[in-house]
Amino acid sequence: MSAPLLSPEATATALPYPALAREIAALLADPSVRVPPRLVQPLPGGGSLFVMPATDARVAITKLITFVADNTTRGLPTIQGDIVVFDAATGQRSAIVDGPTVTARRTAAVSLLALQTLAPQAEGPLLIVGAGVQGRSHLEAYLAGLGAQRLHEVRVASRSAASADALVAHAQALGLRARRVDDPDAALADCPLVVSATPAQAVCLRATPRDDAFVAAVGAFTPRMVEWAPEACRDLAARGTLVVDTRDADHEAGDLLQAGIDVAALPTLADALAGRVAPRGPVFFKSCGWAGWDLAAARCVARGQGQVS
Repeated sequence: MSAPLLSPEATATALPYPALAREIAALLADPSVRVPPRLVQPLPGGGSLFVMPATDARVAITKLITFVADNTTRGLPTIQGDIVVFDAATGQRSAIVDGPTVTARRTAAVSLLALQTLAPQAEGPLLIVGAGVQGRSHLEAYLAGLGAQRLHEVRVASRSAASADALVAHAQALGLRARRVDDPDAALADCPLVVSATPAQAVCLRATPRDDAFVAAVGAFTPRMVEWAPEACRDLAARGTLVVDTRDADHEAGDLLQAGIDVAALPTLADALAGRVAPRGPVFFKSCGWAGWDLAAARCVARGQGQVS
């Protein structure tokens, strides 16, 4: 029997955000997980090819995707590719799942888990800076995890007014109050929850969040990418709590590296889940991505297919 090829819709259905967040937490406590460094191969047109393997005692994966930041000008997705899932014991291929859908959902689920673990005030208003796929997935993940009563209001900023308006309309269709804002720096003063999910080709946030803020910064995932100004990052380091998703961020967290911050000295999400982080002031969660998150998604898919218990 050939391995099922899951469509984007089927992949999304297999990965409800709260369940995926729980699976990510379980994976971080699983000693059998092995995730080697990802391979990032520059492409002639300025994009990148990512090869990301990972395995645990039962499931093995390889994620193969491309990232081309300016694909929006071509009417194409910025992320394209697939994740191949194998049975770790037999080597048999068990599924092929949609790479962009997994990337969007597992990234947002990691942010949700970090919010649930670290946020000083886990309720809205929520400011989303960047109205693309990640902006939408974080909106949906936070709504699934917090509920409409706690999230209640969303503000969206984007270089594209049309994209911002589309995400605002989506939030309103989900039962939330939502509006577009043209100055994300000014909006920081009113929003305890912040997501920055831009293409990260230039600084878009220069002000500092409020003292009770939780920021998920997900747009910049290479040393050269940046969303937050260096002075804002240094201010957050001085008066708040910086946490990275994994130790891979030591050489990938562009915002923090460009601010001259010693990323290797910062705690990780695993440290926070183990109770080794005592947040103070605003919390800045820097997420760069990791094949372990894709492995968690594959575990959810495999469980849904009855392949693992």
